[in-house]
Amino acid sequence: MSGLSATHWGFADVEVRAGKIVRAEPFHRDESPSPLLKGLPDAIHASTRVLSPAIREGWLAGDRKRRGRDRFIEVDWQTAYDHIERTLRLTLEDTGNEGIFAGSYGWGSAGRFHHAATHLKRFLNTIGGFVDQKQTYSFAAGQIICPHVVGDNRILFGGETTTWPAILDNARIIVFFGGINISNAQIAAGGLGNHATLGWLNKAAERGIEIVCVSPRRDDDPRLPPHRWVPIRPGSDTALMLALAYEVVRTRRIDRGFLASHTKGYDRFEPYLLGEGDGRPKNAAWAAELTGIPEDAILELARKLTDLPSFLTAAWALQRQENGEQPLWMLIVLSAMLGEFGKPGRGVSFGYGSIGNRGDPRPIVSSPGFSAGRNPLGRFIPVARVADMLLGPGETIPFDGHEIVYPKIDMVWWAGGNPFHHHQDLNRLVAAFQQPRTVIVNEIWWTATARHADIVLPATSALERNDLSGSPTDRFTAAMRKQIEPLGLARSEFDIFSALAERFGTLSAYAEGLDEMGWLRRIYEEFRGRAADVGAELPDFDAFWKVGYAELPPPNEAYTLFEDFHRDPVAYPLKTPSGKIEIWSRFIAASRHKDIAPHPFWSPPVEWLGSAQKTELHLISPQPATRLHSQLDGVGVSLESKMNGREPIFIHPQDAEARGIVDGDLVQVWNDRGQCLAGARLSEAVMPQVVALATGAWFVSGLDDKQQSVDLNGNPNVLTGNRPSSSLSQAPAQHSVLVRIEKYADASPALDRATLPEEVQSSIHSSTSRGRQRYLESE
Repeated sequence: MSGLSATHWGFADVEVRAGKIVRAEPFHRDESPSPLLKGLPDAIHASTRVLSPAIREGWLAGDRKRRGRDRFIEVDWQTAYDHIERTLRLTLEDTGNEGIFAGSYGWGSAGRFHHAATHLKRFLNTIGGFVDQKQTYSFAAGQIICPHVVGDNRILFGGETTTWPAILDNARIIVFFGGINISNAQIAAGGLGNHATLGWLNKAAERGIEIVCVSPRRDDDPRLPPHRWVPIRPGSDTALMLALAYEVVRTRRIDRGFLASHTKGYDRFEPYLLGEGDGRPKNAAWAAELTGIPEDAILELARKLTDLPSFLTAAWALQRQENGEQPLWMLIVLSAMLGEFGKPGRGVSFGYGSIGNRGDPRPIVSSPGFSAGRNPLGRFIPVARVADMLLGPGETIPFDGHEIVYPKIDMVWWAGGNPFHHHQDLNRLVAAFQQPRTVIVNEIWWTATARHADIVLPATSALERNDLSGSPTDRFTAAMRKQIEPLGLARSEFDIFSALAERFGTLSAYAEGLDEMGWLRRIYEEFRGRAADVGAELPDFDAFWKVGYAELPPPNEAYTLFEDFHRDPVAYPLKTPSGKIEIWSRFIAASRHKDIAPHPFWSPPVEWLGSAQKTELHLISPQPATRLHSQLDGVGVSLESKMNGREPIFIHPQDAEARGIVDGDLVQVWNDRGQCLAGARLSEAVMPQVVALATGAWFVSGLDDKQQSVDLNGNPNVLTGNRPSSSLSQAPAQHSVLVRIEKYADASPALDRATLPEEVQSSIHSSTSRGRQRYLESE
């Protein structure tokens, strides 16, 4: 039997034999499918699946300090529900709803109905709400600064952006600040029926459009068209952009007419640019010392930008650093100074090397989705401040012009995500997770997050339930029919929370009288109606479900973001206070955020090569080419990429030679925050003094020969710091990291990622334990 389903890395034709997924092939309409599909069968049937509700032994005895090191007892669903109901009612009685943290950040599955975090939040909203999270780890700094500069976040993410046909017809040079990670462009939340980005890049090259990548790491994917690599020290992109802007002024290629009619505050910014206040003109010579880019190369790039119609873009990674708001703000200003902002197929927009199909033509209609409803409590924290909140209840922090007081959290509930992958300073997060009275996790696998929980609920994978996909950057929607029965005692979040809602008397509000298929029909027909409103015709639900997918027709005209504003800023103002591009922000100037200027500026990060000691290197942690964040780690192409089971760290040959490291060595990477083990991969694709260790290796803490904690898999977030990008955004700054690296001299700690965690113990003689044994024997 075979059928169509969807993953974040692409649609899959799934083959099933005897109730098992045996193969996943690309969707026949996909022009550039992702190799990640290869690992899907192994992931679904991994021995690390959570197959039964499980409760941490110490929690039953009132011990909250052994999370991550304790045994689990498997129980049936009735027992799990009893414990959850009792402890949730106790939390509500003792602390009220503000004692529940359920930000529950994470990608979950591609299905838009069975979106785990949404179901968790919807249930909690029916009983009074919870403390939520705001922003995303991917582009948290950008989410705060862009609305202050251009009025909203369309320039940062989503489906409404300048399309590739417009770029191809009008631009003659495209500059990717942060590079092009083509594996990122094969990922999109909600799935992709067709991976189009690589095709558009090749068409750009065929038309003779020059492609320039500014990054500490060369984009080596052989599928990419020829392009120019400009190596740059991490964290110094704003200095380069300022120098390019200085040249625009010096060579009198600045569009002062556009600045006068479409921007606010340039007159306050130019004196800073020219060094009138600090005596430091932000010229090419100044930037060369900071960026490591030769002065002549900076001047050459400036000439190209003033001579050629340009499209400028920045990877989201650029703002995951100290002062991360600045490169996005400055790139907008540079485009405005050139007069390119909003010109057809030109100007600036972000994320074209960060997410799948950014710029692929698609009708501007929101994708299918399931709503969590309104949170009656209305409290939130910035997304990257989870550990701060748990460790510092009652503390006050500034955030986007306001003050936030951290609540005292009694219960943490996580569904559809893995903070022990994406949060910074993981050893600090380990300490933070010891603080609440109860931690509940809905999970498919025994991730580090599950191992740090008190109650773990087994969730179905996307192939064990019915759903539908939908991405704001893709024209396709898949009918995700259930392919196999749930493994073990796994249940969907809809079933899990329906049962809990019934116990709390809120089932009617939560489920609204609909079952799974009823919800899928409603969600699809609402999506179909929105499509019809913009002139896009889709089949009805029954026809869609029968065929297996639906496709939005491509729009007839190329689209440029802000083209209407460029044409007439009075008739089509931006949603900023002035209605214009805010080069100087009155809001920031009047705020209490004194670590950020009211215009783009250069400030050296605390951790960067400019402050490094002799033996320190700058660590960057790009998104992996072999998995989606931590999804699929240990299977498929991710497993094949490991070096003796550990994540490879890329190091320049001259840095390796200086440390006596050869290709394939087991190395120790450390700083004051933590240490991890990795496999050394020598490569000239990273510039000297920079090492690259991809994110997503499962966090597995062990002890080295000195009895010090060490991550055994190569997770870079044991090394990243907790310092925010700025007090304005409180965003993660995980690319501002200095480390040391040396050959690991001790005996290699054992690492076995293939077996069920030993701490999961069966204490009941029922179908639960017998079912697990039968499942493992069948493997």
